[in-house]
Amino acid sequence: MVDEPDRLLPIANVGRIMKQILPPSAKISKEAKQTMQDCATEFISFVTGEASDKCHKENRKTVNGDDICWALGALGLDNYAEAIVRYLHKYREAEREKASSRNKATCRSSPEKDEKSSEDKSGQPPQQTEAPTARLAS
Repeated sequence: MVDEPDRLLPIANVGRIMKQILPPSAKISKEAKQTMQDCATEFISFVTGEASDKCHKENRKTVNGDDICWALGALGLDNYAEAIVRYLHKYREAEREKASSRNKATCRSSPEKDEKSSEDKSGQPPQQTEAPTARLAS
């Protein structure tokens, strides 16, 4: 099992997120940061566990963004699920655009490359860009 401090989100990051919503003059106690740290970590673990169970039942080892969205909905957190689905769609779209612009730059810089070819320098077709995924422990 993982040690408790290693399992928690970094408290400095939690404090920074909390400060973003508060007026500049507001202070946050150490106890408030620790409480929010515990809650945020528990929330992430709860949702990830649900997504992990789904993946396990489907004989998959990788939890992806769609699994997290599904888990939020399955846990009755539909408002969060809808927001995350929108974010995931925008993220994937931005990643595709980034990959496309890199491919265009590569085509312009190497005139010997056939512009109709979809292969990269290694001769392999380009990899599809997806949202970050988490590997499940076996």
